[in-house]
Amino acid sequence: MLVVTNERAGRTEADTIGAVLDVLRGGADVELATCRADDDMERILGRRDGRRLVVVGGDGSLHTALGVLWRRGEAAGCEVALIPLGTGNDFARGTGIPVDDPAAAARVALAGTPRPMDLIVSGRDGVVVNAVHVGAGAEAARRALPLKRRLRIAAFPIGAVLAGFTTKGWRLRVRADGRVVARGRHRVLMAGLSNAPTIAGGTGRLGPDADPADGLADLTVSFAVGPLARAGYALALRRGDHPSRDDVLHLRAREVHITGDAFHVNADGELTGPFTEYSWRVVPAAWRFVAPPV
Repeated sequence: MLVVTNERAGRTEADTIGAVLDVLRGGADVELATCRADDDMERILGRRDGRRLVVVGGDGSLHTALGVLWRRGEAAGCEVALIPLGTGNDFARGTGIPVDDPAAAARVALAGTPRPMDLIVSGRDGVVVNAVHVGAGAEAARRALPLKRRLRIAAFPIGAVLAGFTTKGWRLRVRADGRVVARGRHRVLMAGLSNAPTIAGGTGRLGPDADPADGLADLTVSFAVGPLARAGYALALRRGDHPSRDDVLHLRAREVHITGDAFHVNADGELTGPFTEYSWRVVPAAWRFVAPPV
């Protein structure tokens, strides 16, 4: 196994990583590599040599690793396991990886079953493993970013509150599988694609029924821009019952294209932008994730 850690990730305590390595070394030959700079992942994966990759970190670390594998053309042939030591760990939640027991996650990395998983790929050669969203959700993540290291998951709702006081929505045109589903006439609070159920450390269920292995993404477009509507949407998003709201469009799609007012993009917790145009497509069975045995 090639085990990759990120010294800048949200939680990388030496004792925890040591315990994980003890479990892994009980069943495999292990090499440990640490990412200290943005370009380290490319160099590290260049010497993978067919070994199972074990990512120690959260959605952002997994996002980075899959991005490199995808660009190298190696995603479909690489078995990827995850030890969730990040802040949100949403993809781990959605796929049954223990998020509060690193040793148990390490045992899954050893004995789990590699399963084909979908990948959301952007028109800018980026990838999305768990979820991507624009609008208030991305703005909330921007506000939460300085608070994450100190407050961890608690930073997400605080960021959401701060964003809620400032945003008036965005005029966005949204096209799904070639069909226009939002024309830009009404402001959009948030638009997002889900490959797995939760975002923001489990505090939001953006795609409550999303399945990362079904060849589709769950698309949510919220028009809840008024103060009371925003509050109602936030509560519904937390419970995962927002698809039933009259001011929410929720459907499944393979390709999504968004244009309009300048927006930031939150892809697996990684923030970029602002942009006025962005597109994504689902690539079925694009990579192999080591999941818990059935």
